Amino acid sequence: MPSLTFEPTTKSGDPLRILCLGAHADDIEIGCGGTVLHLLETYTVAQVDWVVFASNENRHAEARRAAEALLGDAGRADVEILDFEDGFLPYQGEAVKRYFEELKGRCAPDLILTHFEADRHQDHRLVNQLTWNTFRDHAILEYEVPKFDGDLGNPSVFVPLSRETLDRKIEVLQTCYPSQETKRWFDPEVFRSLCRIRGMECHSPSGYAEAFYARKLVLSGRR
Repeated sequence: MPSLTFEPTTKSGDPLRILCLGAHADDIEIGCGGTVLHLLETYTVAQVDWVVFASNENRHAEARRAAEALLGDAGRADVEILDFEDGFLPYQGEAVKRYFEELKGRCAPDLILTHFEADRHQDHRLVNQLTWNTFRDHAILEYEVPKFDGDLGNPSVFVPLSRETLDRKIEVLQTCYPSQETKRWFDPEVFRSLCRIRGMECHSPSGYAEAFYARKLVLSGRR
């Protein structure tokens, strides 16, 4: 099967600007934490805007620790942990939409990482919908979050990860989110096994990868 190598591009000398969007604390880390680490290793200068929409006092602290642990190599990292109510994002849609509009006014990312369109969690779907409504001419990749619903699909973009990068991602999740340890889906074997399947699908040299859904990508020769 032929493959195409896609790399986010910037103007020569400019930093790579990444926007990571997650409905809840730990969504970004689970869905694309390895890819963020990989990009920060690959691009010597990178800037990251990291937004978590729903949290409470306990999870707020966990989310900030995890983001800071993953973003240590970023040239600039702006982390926002908002206090929308978990499970109710669609019913707070006007306020969430206003936040997206404000974010658009101060953020011009080269790459956006957001939730998968067909995710069955209502909060995840709203973040996806507002990402596309707000950032209409940006490169957007949709990450996957394994859960009881069984809503994984057939991704088309793969990011091979080294074993060390995957181990670091899992370490951050285990270390920074003690409140989730009792959840059946919050398991290192779940995180590693999904990456193993995606790694097999893209012939990753290490055997591991994260995968994304690309609704629209425009390849350009401009630098």
